Amino acid sequence: MHYADLSTVQLRLQLGAPLPFNVRDADHSLLLARGQFVDNREQLEALCTRGALVDLAELRTARDHIREAPRAALPGLWTECMTQVSQTLMQAGEASFGAALEAAAAPVRALIERDPDLAIFQVLRGGVNDDMDYGTQRSLQTAITSFLVASRLGWEAEQAERVFKVALTMNLSMLELQGQLARQHTPPSDEQRMDLRTHPMRSVRMLERAGVADAAWLQAVLHHHEVEDGSGYPSGCTEVGELASLARRADVYTSKLAARSTRTALAADIAGRQMFMQDPGHPMTAALVKEFGIYPPGCHVRLASGELALVVARGATITTPVVACLTTASGMSLTRPVRQETTDPAHAVVAVVGECSVGVRVPLESLLRALAD
Repeated sequence: MHYADLSTVQLRLQLGAPLPFNVRDADHSLLLARGQFVDNREQLEALCTRGALVDLAELRTARDHIREAPRAALPGLWTECMTQVSQTLMQAGEASFGAALEAAAAPVRALIERDPDLAIFQVLRGGVNDDMDYGTQRSLQTAITSFLVASRLGWEAEQAERVFKVALTMNLSMLELQGQLARQHTPPSDEQRMDLRTHPMRSVRMLERAGVADAAWLQAVLHHHEVEDGSGYPSGCTEVGELASLARRADVYTSKLAARSTRTALAADIAGRQMFMQDPGHPMTAALVKEFGIYPPGCHVRLASGELALVVARGATITTPVVACLTTASGMSLTRPVRQETTDPAHAVVAVVGECSVGVRVPLESLLRALAD
């Protein structure tokens, strides 16, 4: 192993945020483990004076690790990174939340950049365990969508990262309520309606208490339910701003893809068509629908040849995705997914079908193996 003095790499860590590497004493014994905190400047200076060391191999960033990882490792990295973000969102009341959120969010953005098709797959094919899970997953789906669309629109990296954080945190104050509303069969109670109405302001206050001072981020969270024609809430303002405008559209789209107790999830092609009809001509909506297409990765389809398949990657055109067949033409389940190009008219996509119509659930790792065949 090769070591560097902590003093030479101290700019790589943030005070109050989880350590990105282990910190060792001069004899190489462990002082602080990765994920622990250096809370203040005095503690950092004391470690440097003591001659604390860092293993050079651990200085690789999460972005480096994700960029160099074999494609087969990406599903596991997605699970690991999204779990970390979800756990961080649930700790929003802590003073170190802002720094911890950035540390957790950066690897997810790196995964999106590494493979946008797998990112879209995460938006369409998530699963939840409880009310809080529903809220955090919806936040992640909206954040991934916002980042993808911002990139397609050519936004600067700083703005694309900021809209990701806006979408991730705009519902901080109602994560559990989102899950409750998705599961209940009755209309929202008066108390729930009030919580819905006031959640933008309450989310802003939570971020401020956590040390977030980015005015553009905070304003976008406050305005994420405002609409340019003044019909939004909480204030009915018309000066919405690009960050809030994109986050709201991503939220509307991903909510159409999410099932609730009172409705089934919309098929991706129908969700995209509704977005166009509800928001005709807006460049953000056009970019969103173009990014996801009518057969995005993660949606189930029927082919002209009769097989049922799962879209695993976008193709050369919006109507010719790459799919993994899950059944034979007669409906028999395959022992392993089989890659199929849909450019051949005999295997063209003829319809989007619900997951329940397929009855086969395949791990993403198996789908990636099918892509490699």
